[in-house]
Amino acid sequence: MAQEVYLMRVTRLKNVRIVDGIHASSKPTDLYLVGPSLARQLPPETRIDATYDLEDHIAMAGGIDIHTHIGGGKVNLARLMWPERSTKEANEKPWLGPLSAPVPGTWETGQRYLQMGYTTCFEPAMLPANARQSHMEMRDTPWLDTGGYVVLGNDRMLLNMIALGAGQEAINDYVAWMVASSAAMAIKVVNAGGIDAFKFNQRQLNVDEVHPALPVRPRDILWSLSTAAEELGLAHPLHVHCSNLGTPGNIASTLATLDAVEGRRIHLTHAQYHCYGSDGPHGFSSEASKLADRVNRTNHISIDVGQILFGQTITLSADTMHQFANRKFASPRKVIFQDLECQAGCGLLPFRYKESQFVHGLQWSIGLELFLRIQDPTRVFLTTDHPNGGPFTGYPHLIRLLMDYDFRMSIFDRLHPDVRSVSTLPSLKREYRLDEIASITRLGPARALGLQNRGNLNPGSISDVAIYRNDDNPETMFSSPTMVFRCGELVLRDGLILGDCQKTVLISDFQTRQDALRWGARPEHSARWQKLYGYSPWLTALRTDEFAEEGLRVEHAHWHR
Repeated sequence: MAQEVYLMRVTRLKNVRIVDGIHASSKPTDLYLVGPSLARQLPPETRIDATYDLEDHIAMAGGIDIHTHIGGGKVNLARLMWPERSTKEANEKPWLGPLSAPVPGTWETGQRYLQMGYTTCFEPAMLPANARQSHMEMRDTPWLDTGGYVVLGNDRMLLNMIALGAGQEAINDYVAWMVASSAAMAIKVVNAGGIDAFKFNQRQLNVDEVHPALPVRPRDILWSLSTAAEELGLAHPLHVHCSNLGTPGNIASTLATLDAVEGRRIHLTHAQYHCYGSDGPHGFSSEASKLADRVNRTNHISIDVGQILFGQTITLSADTMHQFANRKFASPRKVIFQDLECQAGCGLLPFRYKESQFVHGLQWSIGLELFLRIQDPTRVFLTTDHPNGGPFTGYPHLIRLLMDYDFRMSIFDRLHPDVRSVSTLPSLKREYRLDEIASITRLGPARALGLQNRGNLNPGSISDVAIYRNDDNPETMFSSPTMVFRCGELVLRDGLILGDCQKTVLISDFQTRQDALRWGARPEHSARWQKLYGYSPWLTALRTDEFAEEGLRVEHAHWHR
């Protein structure tokens, strides 16, 4: 080890307070960046290449966004719908200004994430047919390590297998092929069975409702996919966009979804959109307490919130069924709908969240309720479902909302009077601590993804580090880190980017990974695929050595049972 240290660049972060959700000490200490790894102590004869005295600063691991739409077909459609505008106006700190578009290009996406201290992001809706393009786009997003979740649960081959009683072993083999050939981190299911049912003119599909053309229920799909994720040993649990997104009373579907996996690991994404009741003067109410209670009473559920932020954005989703239902709310009035290879769907529409609108105000309150009611900060993660709830650049503002009760209430008091009369948000006086912010933005997502060497500042962990100057205003503090290191190299200082860094693609390892690609080589499977989709399964399959050819590292995540 000592000899290896001599061959690497060593940086000393002196007098810095470590905040990572694990180490609770408030005393300043020294942290060493030894090439791509962290250390707390070094041999006394070690040569230090650079030392930074960071009194009155904190160190956090690089931020991890577990759910952000940054690559793929619908992301590019959003860029076409709302192109980037020029941002030539004078601004002393341009990284603190608005994005050039609700869904900016790859370079701006990587830049703005880095300028908040984020180093790892995951595209949550990668179609198998489009996986190569999604990965190429993420490759072109600089400074970020990336991964993607492959969308299953509406692909006709899987639905046919469940309908015909193919058996769980056959489904596991198919899922393994889809994960491996897409170089995916996890399985994502969007409105299980509902996207395909929409193609048969169905407008809603509840968890125990039978598909209009196949003897399959969403419950069957959820059970099969959660079982496959568990039995294959995927690093991240089944990542679920529930049925009936945004619909009053959908808490029933959400709780039924949790029941459907029968105690297996599950991650509910953008959960704010899935815990609505139908009470109150407008037939729309919060049921955040019911979902939070379920999370608090179990240990197999994690969520990301999908907090909304007031202002203009674009909503994009594979859930064509519910995007179609919302088309009349488009602002401005234009929409795009698309189907791709009968594997899922795609719907986009511009949207503006308004403080003065009752539903939007209550949605804002519901997201904050989830953050404040769930007790374990390593199982509730900070997201806006970028761009659906708002841009990722709103994270510092959201952190301030969580850490400052008075600031939270100052915005709450501007909302629609009926929101103020029905919401329980004022009674939730909890204020997040810095270590809890580290948990919801770093430690928790890393654990949920099986990335034990990320999201913390333990010795041996990857040396992705963000340095923030202490400030009484958390929004100011988290908007502009003093320094960001990627794999031990200083890449950002005081908002200015200093250099590039090597990127890593993050992929789930699992027990049968080496055998998974054999599925597509079997004549009977290839013939069925060709019949359903019109092309060979190998046409879109990815090899991991393709990433090396592009100069990317590959890191495999593991489920630590």
